Amino acid sequence: MNNKISNQIVSGITRGGHRALLHSLGISTEDLQKPFVAIVNSWNEIVPGCAPLKEIAEFVKRGVLEAGGIPFEFCTIGVCDGLTQGHSGMSYSLPSRDLIADSIEIMLRAHCFDGAVFLGSCDKITPGMLIAALRVNIPSIFVQSGPMLNGMYKGHKISLPSLREYAGKYIDKQITQEELAKIELCTMPTLGSCAMLGTANSMSCVVETLGLSLPLSSTTPPFMSQKRQEATKAGQQIVKLILNNINPKDIVTKKSIENALRVGYAIGSSTNLVLHMADIASEADIDLTLSEMDYLSATTPYIAKIHPSQGVPFNDLHYAGGVPAILKSLQTIINTNERTVTGTVQSIIDNAEWEDKEIIRPMEKAFNQHGALKVLKGTLAPKGAVVKLSGVDPDMYIHRGPACVFENMEASVEAIKAHKIKPGSVIVIRNEGPIGGPGMREMQLVTTLLVGSGLSNTTALVTDGRFSGATRGPCIGHISPEAALNGPIAYVKDGDFISIDLYNGILSLEVPEEELCQRRQQKNDNVSTSSQIISKVLRKFITNYKLEHEEN
Repeated sequence: MNNKISNQIVSGITRGGHRALLHSLGISTEDLQKPFVAIVNSWNEIVPGCAPLKEIAEFVKRGVLEAGGIPFEFCTIGVCDGLTQGHSGMSYSLPSRDLIADSIEIMLRAHCFDGAVFLGSCDKITPGMLIAALRVNIPSIFVQSGPMLNGMYKGHKISLPSLREYAGKYIDKQITQEELAKIELCTMPTLGSCAMLGTANSMSCVVETLGLSLPLSSTTPPFMSQKRQEATKAGQQIVKLILNNINPKDIVTKKSIENALRVGYAIGSSTNLVLHMADIASEADIDLTLSEMDYLSATTPYIAKIHPSQGVPFNDLHYAGGVPAILKSLQTIINTNERTVTGTVQSIIDNAEWEDKEIIRPMEKAFNQHGALKVLKGTLAPKGAVVKLSGVDPDMYIHRGPACVFENMEASVEAIKAHKIKPGSVIVIRNEGPIGGPGMREMQLVTTLLVGSGLSNTTALVTDGRFSGATRGPCIGHISPEAALNGPIAYVKDGDFISIDLYNGILSLEVPEEELCQRRQQKNDNVSTSSQIISKVLRKFITNYKLEHEEN
């Protein structure tokens, strides 16, 4: 290949030192003429979704070698959002996405790779990899680790959100501590991403729908032989993509992003979809507004209720037909001519095997004619907020109640444990945004306690933080501007009435503007220097976020 990027380090009389370094790795003179393929792995031994990727990478390498390429593996970091829930570690989850993207960009550009296979898994890893793939824009393909097997308890299929809701039942004295301990031992029986439609599996479905992975990659479990076959095929396919010079920006277009959002909305994906897709679109030089995302959800039927929205674990989606079957159900509203790493979206639909039309319903038999997410605006969220509509009981679509204000998640958790939350109220958790958190922590611990204790049937939650895809109940997050940027949420007081209208997308703070102005002035007059100690990593994240906020 005369036009391969890696010629910059292997060709020419002045590149003798470069070639010698490669020879020391066992690369022959003949190998220098072959495409250099990065195997971008997120393997580690602490994240269950990443742990299977060491073995899967070996099959990717086999495929690359069989197709005539030379694989070079390196790893990036990965954070388990499940392990960081409920403590200061969650502040590092969202910043890890940007570090992942930056580190991959450095490796790919510094070493002049011709193409890359991305082995993704949990929450911020896959969006970080997507951002890097678009930024570097060399031929790329993704292999997702896939979901773990769901747990079983007394005949019920369970996953991580179930366990956390059982914790709420224990606090409410519905089950014993011994029973809770038994449930812990059987909730997560294998490696893989959690068997629910959290951010990890939501973003895996995004990758597949965008056309950057092989069909069924997002739902094939890591312990199945099909995953090894898929990995080998992906290794072979990346060499074809290099030879044909097909890059991510040839595949990721405005229309393919619309497809990815519609699939996410149709199956009840995480609210983090909004957060990540905005940045992914930006990296692809595509304009994508919150209003456009809201419109796509409003015009997409809700066809699959996956845990935690209902009792179907994510791995059952695979046997129902996976993303190809979802595309087949939605085909009249899908952009079918979009390119993928194997052909077109239409070819995937044509070859889809739609095995279970109850788990993945036809559009005409959808659970709802609107999608899973809803954007809200109003006096409490002038620039918007997001709710996972598919996880809310319709009886809570309209709600009005007095505010019960907390300055952080931990305080609200203690209040729920102490039974201090009155049914009918609106819990307000602030100072949890990108700057105030810092790092925009997920509020999953408090949301699962709300569900487990039964409060989610009467009590709403609003926050400038965000939620895991494991969340259900009337939980509204991403309130913007956040408290740290002087958004109205910073000035809410206990007892203020907040009204929620999920039908019309309205979130209102029932406080006169004159009163809010007085509260702003009083707060500004009493500003004190924070004693919070923030690490260098989080300071960098805050600085970058502020710069982006000012630009926008």
